[in-house]
Amino acid sequence: MAGRSPARFLAPLALVVFALALFTVVTKATNDDSGGGSQQTNQPAGATPTPKPGDKSSQGNKKKKAPKTYTVKTGDTPSGIAEKVGVPLDELLQLNPDVDPQALAPGTELKLR
Repeated sequence: MAGRSPARFLAPLALVVFALALFTVVTKATNDDSGGGSQQTNQPAGATPTPKPGDKSSQGNKKKKAPKTYTVKTGDTPSGIAEKVGVPLDELLQLNPDVDPQALAPGTELKLR
């Protein structure tokens, strides 16, 4: 064994140490992402409280009307547009029979209602 390099023995040891360190880091990161419990609330993310009918802050708020048209942007698809504007895909296609859904061009105006 006089001709063997010490690296031949240290390489497997270094591999095991690296694997343990990686496992520790991944487990720690997974535990940190779980929320910790103290920051969680009972409301779903993005939820806003619903105003009560007699609440003065809800009075005077005018309901916005939905837009009548949508201008196609680069990368838009018919299903994506339908989801964005809240119109069923079938209705969107019925309102725009002259538009080819496979060849939407940016700048095309689509009727929404």
